[in-house]
Amino acid sequence: MSATPDYRIDASDDNVHQTWDNDHDPVRTVEPGAVVEFDCRDATDGYLDEDSTVADVVEMVDVGGGHPLTGPVAVKGARPDDTLAVDLLDLEHEGIGYSYFYPGAEEWGLLSEEFPDAGLHVWDLDGDVGRFANGIEVPLDPFPGNLGVAPGEDGSHSTTPPRRVGGNLDVKHLTAGSTLYLPVEVAGALFSVGDCHGAQGDGEVCVTGIEAPMTVTARLRLASDRSVDRPTFETTGPYSAHGAGEPAYGTTGISDDLMDATKEAVRAMIDHLRENRGLTGAEAYLLCSAIVDLKINEVVDKPNWVVSAYLPQRIFPE
Repeated sequence: MSATPDYRIDASDDNVHQTWDNDHDPVRTVEPGAVVEFDCRDATDGYLDEDSTVADVVEMVDVGGGHPLTGPVAVKGARPDDTLAVDLLDLEHEGIGYSYFYPGAEEWGLLSEEFPDAGLHVWDLDGDVGRFANGIEVPLDPFPGNLGVAPGEDGSHSTTPPRRVGGNLDVKHLTAGSTLYLPVEVAGALFSVGDCHGAQGDGEVCVTGIEAPMTVTARLRLASDRSVDRPTFETTGPYSAHGAGEPAYGTTGISDDLMDATKEAVRAMIDHLRENRGLTGAEAYLLCSAIVDLKINEVVDKPNWVVSAYLPQRIFPE
């Protein structure tokens, strides 16, 4: 689906912002249907590099700031109550990525209370594969984690929580070939994108996927044939990290609380990776965030619900 861009937006300081705010001036105004190539910084805003260590992750706690987003781009004629269609045409990584989690005291991540120290893996991204420890190779399916339009509510808003107009959705199925539909709340829509991931498990349990600088090429058009009041999307997949019909190992969590069930399933997967794949606890936690898919198996047999964690077996060396 790749197309020649009509415009290119580089990731210079003038074209990057770290809040959602309808007062941000557009860095470019385009006609509906224009193809725009966005250069996107990684989620750390370039703070990490190939030589970074866990100490650098600890220092990031005090750096602050939101996700660096490239944009906004205004679409001519877009008005409140319109629908902006974002056709994702191509995503290209730059050969490096980062998975990390913060010290447990920061309370970021599903199991933050069980990991008091920070963790980091610097990924070598080679084509469609990311290299982990012990010969493990994770398939890459790049997607932008944070993409949306400006909210109608005035003021500066954090890029961390997802919102009605998009933002930090972290939907790993928004790969090349997908279309995201967003409700427009301000004139011009003011679309921005960033926080790109080379891969991510459904759940992003340690708080990061494979965070990577990336180029995103997208067509921005007005969808006059539909009205949406929240993000909706069409995608060709992948619907799971391992693909249909391939072997997977699963662990379950069973509880009367869905979050507790989720924690149980991930704890059991971490134990499995430590005991059977030779990973440290920190490595297992990072790998779960990058590749393990969480699924709600059932929510009807009260008082308990079942959540499972699925680990594709093809990532391991034979």
